[in-house]
Amino acid sequence: MTTAPVLYLSHGAPPLADDAIWTGELARWSAAIERPTSILMVSAHWEAAPIALSSTTGAPLLYDFWGFPQRYYEVTYAAPAAPALASRTEGLLSDAGLTVAREESRGLDHGAYVPLVEMYPAANIPVVQLSLPTLDPRTLFAVGERLAPLREEGVLIVGSGFTTHNLGWFNPRAAADAPAPQASREFDHWAAEAMATQDVDSLLDMLAAAPAAREAHPRTEHWAPLYVALGAAAGGGSLANRSVIDGFWFGLSKRSWQLG
Repeated sequence: MTTAPVLYLSHGAPPLADDAIWTGELARWSAAIERPTSILMVSAHWEAAPIALSSTTGAPLLYDFWGFPQRYYEVTYAAPAAPALASRTEGLLSDAGLTVAREESRGLDHGAYVPLVEMYPAANIPVVQLSLPTLDPRTLFAVGERLAPLREEGVLIVGSGFTTHNLGWFNPRAAADAPAPQASREFDHWAAEAMATQDVDSLLDMLAAAPAAREAHPRTEHWAPLYVALGAAAGGGSLANRSVIDGFWFGLSKRSWQLG
């Protein structure tokens, strides 16, 4: 078994399922990756301190969105529970002095299952979700470093956020591929260059280093999963990466990377 890569993906809202281009991109991406033994998801939509792990007993999906047509609340993703991965993750973080909680009542949120439905539709790979205990970049990077040994065990670590995330730009009456706001384009261009040059210092200091940072991310929770991904890649000895998906969706950058 080869060392598993680390992913940071822009996960999309529930209507991602209706975008044939994006769903195709996600499906082709997963098909090009060796099948993981299990998946550890870090979603922008779960902030909890101390750091927490989701259900290993089969809690239902968390439909953490409002105002969408009923069909989006009927999506299922019955992936196997991942108790072994949860225990292994808890051990790695506990050994680093971190307190880890278990949230057995919490299922996967839409930042986890929406992309997984497209990438692994058979839902036959065990999945567990890890919370963001903070939005502090360096703390999350250190968490990722601690998780790096999982990659040697075939675990796919996935940071699920959005490369730009300003919902004020989202206009469902426009076309999904309508021209993106300049601020979104500027930030996306900066992010692509910073990742290509492995400029970790700038990435960690995004609010100060990036153009239009506070417009692209009025709050940084959708950028934060990238810090965990970067740490997991660095902990494995390489920050080599490639941009796998690019372009915009209702003004938001859907750029996504594979690291390691």
